[in-house]
Amino acid sequence: MAARKNSSATKSAERETVITHIINAPRALVFKAWTDPAHLARWWGPHGFTNPVREVHLRPGGAIRIHMRGPDGTIYPMTGVYHEIVEAERLVFTSAALDKNGNPFFEVMNTVTFADHGGSTKLTIHARVARVTAEAAPFLAGMEQGWSQSLDRLADEVAL
Repeated sequence: MAARKNSSATKSAERETVITHIINAPRALVFKAWTDPAHLARWWGPHGFTNPVREVHLRPGGAIRIHMRGPDGTIYPMTGVYHEIVEAERLVFTSAALDKNGNPFFEVMNTVTFADHGGSTKLTIHARVARVTAEAAPFLAGMEQGWSQSLDRLADEVAL
């Protein structure tokens, strides 16, 4: 198993989630898995999801675009913008789940930090919902579980 089971998730406000996960891999590799489209294809999204579209323009102001395909074939498009990139230490980006017309259901400010943890990586995601539509409720209800499953998949992706 690539992840230790001392992961934790807390909600510090109704629209804010913080998740910490220990991943048995060096942080440079874990960071690469967050920023390389080939890696993203294999771990982004909950269990059973694939990612037919992964675009990463890794620079402040650069775009991120991922289309997740659910087990039933439904496509869930996401787009966002990178705001801060500190190699192997920190990623800050917005993400927005889009409806069938390309309009955002909600927007989230994501801060991902990578820290050494005795040969492993302590990864922390701080996801703060910034804008919400009425249709966003089912997506937001599954955000914590979706991130947790994604991080389990990430741990398997980078397992040494």
